[in-house]
Amino acid sequence: MGFHETLRDFRLLPLKSARIEILQVNLGYRCNMTCKHCHVQAGPAREETMAAVTIGQVIAVLKKFRITNLDLTGGAPELNPHFKYLVRTARELGCHVIVRNNLTILFEKAMEDLAEFYRQTGVEIIASLPSYREVGVDRVRGKETFRKSIQALRTYNRLGFGTNSADLKLNLVYNPPGAFLPPLQSTIEEAYKRELARNFGITFDRLYTFTNMPIGRFREFLIRTNAFEKYMEKLISAFNPETIDGIMCRHLLNVGWDGRLYDCDFNQLMGLPVQKTYAQHIQDFDDALLREREITFGDHCFGCTAGQGST
Repeated sequence: MGFHETLRDFRLLPLKSARIEILQVNLGYRCNMTCKHCHVQAGPAREETMAAVTIGQVIAVLKKFRITNLDLTGGAPELNPHFKYLVRTARELGCHVIVRNNLTILFEKAMEDLAEFYRQTGVEIIASLPSYREVGVDRVRGKETFRKSIQALRTYNRLGFGTNSADLKLNLVYNPPGAFLPPLQSTIEEAYKRELARNFGITFDRLYTFTNMPIGRFREFLIRTNAFEKYMEKLISAFNPETIDGIMCRHLLNVGWDGRLYDCDFNQLMGLPVQKTYAQHIQDFDDALLREREITFGDHCFGCTAGQGST
């Protein structure tokens, strides 16, 4: 049974946006890492990056429509040459800025002042750390990644992030290391906080769990290991209708590196833009229509609605 049929059977159609609380902007697919579970298939060789003119259009939308939350992602969003300009300008407009940070970016050339920049601008950091154990992280993200990640987290703590500060939030993200669903978020958050504090003296605010989406490199892994159909069956059987209210596509709008509009970052990588009856590019942004739009979806959306859901 497909996602459309499942929503129909639970009387959840049409699936529509609730509101646009967040403008999520993908600044490009270039990254200093090549993680095995990366749904955008980011890496050092990717050349896609958001141009200055498109960033100007993003800023114009933030200003005109008073969108108060900006979520910056990639790749490594910091590798976009206009990244700091966008962050500063959004903060001057009063936006709460979230940055999806891979932690190891702090050790790249010309990034020596990045953590201090984050402190000065007061962004919220959401950092990926797939395990609190070295072997789990290095297996998914590459050798020496765990050591660098711990060092980066200590740097953030030293600057005040993740220390119960109202202005300097540090959150972590957990993805399962294989073809299974994440455990209960509250349970694994407790384990992360206990182990990171005990072994490294690290503190953070929240931990979010995300199901690995059956797209990008993870899809390739599933197909290569003959596990794709079994994993999809697992996601479908774990469908939870109570997750629908909180799934990200109902509360944000995603902007691709080229300015095209999508219902979420996953749809962007699937090449599924917002429906053609709505604006297709950030330069044509129409808040009144987009905030009540019908959402484009596919069977990969079972990843966001399985179990406790990915919100």
